[in-house]
Amino acid sequence: MKMSENIKTLKLATAAELDIRKTFDCGQCFRWNESDDGAWRGVAFGYPAKVWREGDEVFIRSAAPDDLWLDYFDLGRDYEAASASFRGGDFLDEAKRFGAGIRILRQEPWEALCSFIISQCNNIPRIKGIVERLCSYFGEPLSFEGEQYHVFPSAARIAQLELKDLQPLRSGYRAEYILSAARDVASGSIDLDQLAAADWISAEKALLAVKGIGKKVADCMLLFGLHHMEAFPIDVWIRRALKEHFPPDFDPSSLGENAGLAQQYIFYYARSGPSVR
Repeated sequence: MKMSENIKTLKLATAAELDIRKTFDCGQCFRWNESDDGAWRGVAFGYPAKVWREGDEVFIRSAAPDDLWLDYFDLGRDYEAASASFRGGDFLDEAKRFGAGIRILRQEPWEALCSFIISQCNNIPRIKGIVERLCSYFGEPLSFEGEQYHVFPSAARIAQLELKDLQPLRSGYRAEYILSAARDVASGSIDLDQLAAADWISAEKALLAVKGIGKKVADCMLLFGLHHMEAFPIDVWIRRALKEHFPPDFDPSSLGENAGLAQQYIFYYARSGPSVR
């Protein structure tokens, strides 16, 4: 087991700029969990970390380079400016206020692709369980502050497996899609870096050609794995919100180049707002 070295604490942002609970609990990632002490612990890009709020500031403790976390939390983007042009009526205005502090994470693309394949017709607790079993069985172990973590296994590692090897994940029919996608990525027939650099329409078309990936998973991958901020994934929560609070002819593309941020505000408000408490 590798040990995390050179562990240090970094101030990430103000709590207004980065709300860790909203960001980690809005359906875009599955490896961060809140502890009894209010801190969130997880792994990103092979680095275990602890993130917490102290007063009006947010800190992270890990062995990763500082730049990795500044990029991961997309802290170089002005989210207030990014959402200033949203036009979607009172509901979107309220969702934006309620979701203030959410940031779109710049996740490792293969991890995001695999995770959102697992997310098909699934709920967040079960997705997290399958993802953690995948990491525990096939990811390299790491030690951080006395606890054991695992890196997310590479596509090349998963590509070597057979379907029977994935049975302990209890992922059902998704196992076939996980294995197929891993082999495509490992072989280079899917170039995730190339898709990140492409325009989002071309990238979506390429993802839809992958076995087991439909439009919802493709759009989640575009937004959360490739950081195409124009993407607007539509799941059951978003579909319900659009039906109840937007005109029938509403086109998410009208939200512009940061439509994905609006999607997160709407999703978080629809799932966690006052009306569902």
